[in-house]
Amino acid sequence: MLIRIFSLILGIALSVSIMADELTIKSDAPKSYVVKKGDTLWDISGIFLNQPWLWPKLWRLNPEINNPHLIYPGDELRLVFDSQGQPMLVKGKPELKWSPKVRKQLKDQNPVSTLPLHAIAPYIRYDSVKSLAELEGLPHVIGSDEGYNSSIDGFKVYINSDLIVGQSYGIYQKGDAIVDPVTNETLGYNIRLVGTGKASQSGDMSKKQPSTVFVDGAKREIRSGAYVVPVNEEQHYPSVFTMRAGAKDTKGLIVSSVTKLREFAKFDVVMINQGVSNAVQVGDVLTVSRKSPGVVETDKGPQYTKDTSRWNKLANNNHSDYDMPAEVIGQVMVFKVYDKVSMALILHSEIPLRVLDGVAAP
Repeated sequence: MLIRIFSLILGIALSVSIMADELTIKSDAPKSYVVKKGDTLWDISGIFLNQPWLWPKLWRLNPEINNPHLIYPGDELRLVFDSQGQPMLVKGKPELKWSPKVRKQLKDQNPVSTLPLHAIAPYIRYDSVKSLAELEGLPHVIGSDEGYNSSIDGFKVYINSDLIVGQSYGIYQKGDAIVDPVTNETLGYNIRLVGTGKASQSGDMSKKQPSTVFVDGAKREIRSGAYVVPVNEEQHYPSVFTMRAGAKDTKGLIVSSVTKLREFAKFDVVMINQGVSNAVQVGDVLTVSRKSPGVVETDKGPQYTKDTSRWNKLANNNHSDYDMPAEVIGQVMVFKVYDKVSMALILHSEIPLRVLDGVAAP
């Protein structure tokens, strides 16, 4: 009997696993689509699929799309089914017309990429995350030629380190600690970009002589103690983000946001308590979910835990009588990964997202 039960459970588990990766075509999916400038593979897959994160299966190699990264605006994509009944996209050839005088072709022959940096650059905050040990090892501003804090361009600050003349540097202010709400572990500190500048004079700290940085991009007040980091270390991003579904065992929480607001929406930047140590990678797309409000049974019938009487809250330890389901409310894409935390851009949100919302692989 136990063997039969185990076999049944295993069969169900395998069926669920297979169904999770099975392509589901939208009921209103078109039979064809003409690629437009600015389209991404993820966007196009979302037109046809209920699960756009499975785009590699829809774009699998076929005679007409040898490289799905090289499709162009103006290309017509058609939805067809193979001999096993599985959907895939095929591409029509770009139309090139010839005449004795003029060669006519599609105006825009730049290939469609997954998600180009320029498409999201306006929304990426050039902030960073550092551990306390990393911060203690960074050079910092000790003062300025003005003798006070400043938030305008065109002044000089002095740094307690030997900098490289001509090198551009980012100037960062230490922000709040990022704390894991589950373990109470400090994952790092958010450092915010407050300005940029170029080293105009190298110091000699062996003689207690600081370096000089000419500030040419003040974003907010620059104070003594602000950290200095070479620009190419903290502001380097790939020209194209290749989006993919996050690893199946990825599971974490939104623990902070760059704006520090109570709620955030599309194109806001959030931080999650998953990083390199959790196998998170740049380009990972994760779904955001929120557990439905708790419910307790009372003498007056079911009530939301937050609305019930103080007595019922105490009796139930402020918990729900039911394990309420979690509903998907958005998607984020990881664009910067640190050891224990990652920064992610909100791609979509059905309702405003909040700290403690869950993130997981689709």
